[in-house]
Amino acid sequence: MPDAVVIGAGPNGLVAANILAAAGWSVEVLEAQPEPGGAVRSDRGVHPDYVTDLFSAFYPLAAASPVLGGLGLEAEGLRWSRAPRVLAHPLPDGRCAVLEDRATDTAAGLDAFAEGDGAAWLELCATWDRVRRDVLDALFTPFPPVRSAVRLAARLRADGGLRLARTLLLPVRRLGEERFAGEAAGLLLAGSALHADLGPEAAGSGGFGWLMSMLAQTYGFPVPVGGAGALTAALVRRLERHGGALRCGERVTEVVVRGGRAVGVRTAEGEAVPAARAVLADVSAPALYGGLVDARHLPGRLLDDLRGFQWDFATFKVDWALNGPVPWTAVPATTAGTVHLAEGVDGLTRFAAQIAMGQVPDRPFLLFGQMSTADATRSPAGTESAWAYTHVPHRIKGDAGEDGLTGRWDRGEQEAMADRMENEVERWAPGFRSRITARRLLAPPTLESMDANLAGGAINGGTASAHQQLVFRPTPGTGRPETPVRGLYLASASAHPGGGVHGAPGANAARAALRRGALGRVVRRGPRR
Repeated sequence: MPDAVVIGAGPNGLVAANILAAAGWSVEVLEAQPEPGGAVRSDRGVHPDYVTDLFSAFYPLAAASPVLGGLGLEAEGLRWSRAPRVLAHPLPDGRCAVLEDRATDTAAGLDAFAEGDGAAWLELCATWDRVRRDVLDALFTPFPPVRSAVRLAARLRADGGLRLARTLLLPVRRLGEERFAGEAAGLLLAGSALHADLGPEAAGSGGFGWLMSMLAQTYGFPVPVGGAGALTAALVRRLERHGGALRCGERVTEVVVRGGRAVGVRTAEGEAVPAARAVLADVSAPALYGGLVDARHLPGRLLDDLRGFQWDFATFKVDWALNGPVPWTAVPATTAGTVHLAEGVDGLTRFAAQIAMGQVPDRPFLLFGQMSTADATRSPAGTESAWAYTHVPHRIKGDAGEDGLTGRWDRGEQEAMADRMENEVERWAPGFRSRITARRLLAPPTLESMDANLAGGAINGGTASAHQQLVFRPTPGTGRPETPVRGLYLASASAHPGGGVHGAPGANAARAALRRGALGRVVRRGPRR
């Protein structure tokens, strides 16, 4: 009988399993898909000569995370690579907002848009340097982050804390308008906020845009050499080296509860897998509380609150094998790993408003990845392994474009949406479509079929809006990995601190289980077969 069963071999599940196994626990990880990784996987499915990341691709949070850093994955063969430039956002007139590898270079570029914007950017960077350690500690430790919060509060009191707090609560459009005279810096911040589901007018989008921009400025947007799957492979190797077991193709259908305690799980094949100490669930909160755990074991208030759980935006992704580099009009974009495509902050606001109204955007905001630019091993020399994703509503009421998209996402609708995205790229890179050798379409239901945690194509485990963060994540009064069922821990992005590949939810759940387990090993009979 293993000490712990982990449901799901995504990054959080694998991090949790690694921490438990390294502490001497016997661990069994059950994954529904035929391979591990969750949303951290790569393949050659677009073209045999091109490596493509299926879901996530760039990892600033992984680079910043003390959780992943503490696992020493480089010893398991993991290597990182970076593009010459971190992020670019072309403008219609051919100019380009660029987040460079060095803050002083970013500042110099911003000064070309408006004198003094470079100094304003360096001020944001200086603030980040002062609070970075405490902010990251607060992000990557269980809620409430008492020690880091105390240090951060003391630092802020001595450093204009109320002003910084106001800055972080600002909508990102307002932050850009207050701090910068030119449009470039505001574009970098606003595009970064939309890496989550925070539009330019949303309260707190300024803070998120600042956080993502500062992470990018400090750590870049690194990628695993050879593909996202290399990160997963390193986690699996470390787990197995510490004696942990991984079983793929094993879908868990039930968390078995006896006497108010999780004592194991049951799979779709009817197999009972007992757990002597803990069950850790790298699954979404709705999947855990709305399916795996029978409602009779849960408080009615939790189930009521869960009805208000909000997913982040749905996602539509296209992967391409290109026979040459992307022919960007804005030359700096050719050496950036990530490129944002939208016609200014107004274009981002229009995009977010259309989604809020249930419309498929007619001019989708694209996050475009140039993977061979970031890692030359991804495709043959002179070519590019590329992708782009955009967001769409979960419940589609209409199409702001001319294709009549309804959200059925049959083959015809998928092709029409992919063409719309390619036409948008073509506006910024004339001749792009002529360089496409092959493409793959990943509509919202396709993403969910490949990873059940990506419900409806949501990629962050729930909205990043303030009403579902901290003590409100996943429901009011939670915020920690412990659940109402003893010995059961929520270890997914639905838990604090949320989405991104950093491992914190998995680590928080594992450490909570270890604290409980320190009281003594409780050996129980597993669920009956």
